[in-house]
Amino acid sequence: MSRRTSRCVWVVSLLVLTLPLAGQAHEGFWLFNRVPRAAIKQAVGVELTDAWLQRVQQASVRFPGGSGAFVSPDGLVLTNHHVSLDLLHQLSSAGRDFVKDGFLAVRPADERRAPNLELMILDGIDDVTTRVTAAATPGMSAEDALAARRAVMATIEEETIARGGFDSEVVTLFQGAQYHLYRYRKFSDVRLVFAPEFEIAFFGGDADNFTFPRYALDMTLWRVYDNGKPLRVKHFLPLSTTGAREGDAVFTAGHPAQTQRLNTVAHLEFLRDHALPLSIDTYTHVRGALEAFGRGGVEARRQIDDDFFTIENSLKSWRGQLQGLTDPALVTMKRGAERELRSRVAANPEWQQQFGAAWDQVAGARGRLTAYNRDRVFFENGMGFSTQYFTLARTLLRWSTESLRPNGERLPEYTDSRRVAIERQMRTAVPIHPGVEQAKLSATLTVMQQVLGSHHALLRRVLAGKSPAARAEELVAGTKLGDAPTRAQLLAGGQAAIAASSDPFLVLARLLEPRSRELRRQYDNGVVAVEREAYAKIARAIFAVRGDDAYPDGTFTLRLSYGQVKGYREAGDEVKPFTDVSGLFQRGDGKERMPPYRYPDSWWRARGKIAMDTPLNLVSTNDIAGGNSGSPLINARGEIVGLIFDGNIHSLGGDYGYDERLNRAVAVHSSAILEALRAVYGAQRLADELRKR
Repeated sequence: MSRRTSRCVWVVSLLVLTLPLAGQAHEGFWLFNRVPRAAIKQAVGVELTDAWLQRVQQASVRFPGGSGAFVSPDGLVLTNHHVSLDLLHQLSSAGRDFVKDGFLAVRPADERRAPNLELMILDGIDDVTTRVTAAATPGMSAEDALAARRAVMATIEEETIARGGFDSEVVTLFQGAQYHLYRYRKFSDVRLVFAPEFEIAFFGGDADNFTFPRYALDMTLWRVYDNGKPLRVKHFLPLSTTGAREGDAVFTAGHPAQTQRLNTVAHLEFLRDHALPLSIDTYTHVRGALEAFGRGGVEARRQIDDDFFTIENSLKSWRGQLQGLTDPALVTMKRGAERELRSRVAANPEWQQQFGAAWDQVAGARGRLTAYNRDRVFFENGMGFSTQYFTLARTLLRWSTESLRPNGERLPEYTDSRRVAIERQMRTAVPIHPGVEQAKLSATLTVMQQVLGSHHALLRRVLAGKSPAARAEELVAGTKLGDAPTRAQLLAGGQAAIAASSDPFLVLARLLEPRSRELRRQYDNGVVAVEREAYAKIARAIFAVRGDDAYPDGTFTLRLSYGQVKGYREAGDEVKPFTDVSGLFQRGDGKERMPPYRYPDSWWRARGKIAMDTPLNLVSTNDIAGGNSGSPLINARGEIVGLIFDGNIHSLGGDYGYDERLNRAVAVHSSAILEALRAVYGAQRLADELRKR
């Protein structure tokens, strides 16, 4: 993407950064309890009914890190292949690689249960803003107010669990202006039904990632079971047999991850100058370490694939974000939008008294953070210890202490509402590959030494006189935390067992804990507490100036977006909204079927059976972000016409803004899913199930 094109994208995006309002093009991650129906009807000509919204909400499924949807009355769930990638690795072995070779359950008895998968279905939403905000009384410090709000949030979650039937999560919206209680049903018996080969699911590889045209079948099918039988569901979304046409109205129901469209200039500058460069530098080293390990053979490559894919995707996203944030046009236009809002506030004495200090409060908090942020990210966030072993050790250590405290006084990630997930994490046997973990740990210890310096007191104790590579080897060789029974025993033994353990990663976690806790308190009290109040003021200022018909940033909770199937112009050229199967073969054959443009042998054999004019991928104007992967693309009749799996290059700025002219969501066409199942994989039974009404 040229700098001129990039500048144009970001300038337009910034015009809406502080104006997240209904009716503004096709922008927005809309709450299901506050859908802007009038704006949707005006924009795309569809009047959404209560029944339609209830059906879509109840059919939507949250995966770890992604989205999905029920697509049959018998608990069948559709999501992306890349959302399922880690799960496919867990189900695979050296002798049976479900990532490389794919999987098809010919009979129901062949469906494979995932060892560590829990799916969540949103049952309902309650606005608890008044109760949460009332906990912070006038005169409280920002630190005390944060603690009070967290305590009442934990109490609300606890009350919901005690009433039975639902797990719960109090979600912070508008960075503190509103709080909603999300009630979930959870299912842990989830079985793999179908996955295509990696070559077709990720056709084009990293070269085509965040681009269009695309030619990928990025999908998998799972089935939810209840009491040993397929779950019977009332609300599901069948696949459309005809798909969508250009100009059709389409909707997504998914879980956009944390976005930052409300952020101030000072906050964006911190991300540009500190947060993004550090993440990019660290994980570039991890990527290199994994790549080196993967050169050890086919099995080594299989073991790194999931981590490598995730890091590669993250790096491309972060670099795209940084490109936007380093373009002077972004800061210039953001400053203008911020200045305009502040001037409107200043012109009203009451507003100025209520909201006027908020921007300076954020700037002050971010300015103070720079002094200790690297230590915080490496030691408290754990970026310096990129291995599952350390994550498990810290969880064991902190649960052993946090669980002894009153629920409302704990760190939010260790309240009673998280107990079941932690227990499942410890007792579930999933493959952990020591060589891969050692490579990642060595890389992040090396980066930490380069960034903090060899004389950093705590880092010297961590390395214990050894090189990063030698220390990583020593830690991984000595740990038993890869063994689920060992973890379960430590968890059951509580604080005494954790304190007595000589496992090297638990010893390391105990060594880091005093400084990590100190950094956590400093950040929570000096940044989170301050910004929670400041951003709540900024959000209320926007409500006061422009009305309250606005959407909050993404929070990995269920949201609705609306748009149209529509192409775009790139560097003066028209990009059409559809690709088809014939284009896949032309692209693959034109590249002599060499990776990443090699399609599987199953597709080669099916060339005479599959309809070449079958639409394969499409783009739409729906506003998406990370976490929307696996979101169904739905027509006005409540049928799935596509499966979101990516965005184009312009969508990388989705964390900060949206430009309808260029931002596009990329989806697998419903016709491609049905045609592939029938003509390539001989899965007529599944194709028929997907069409049930």
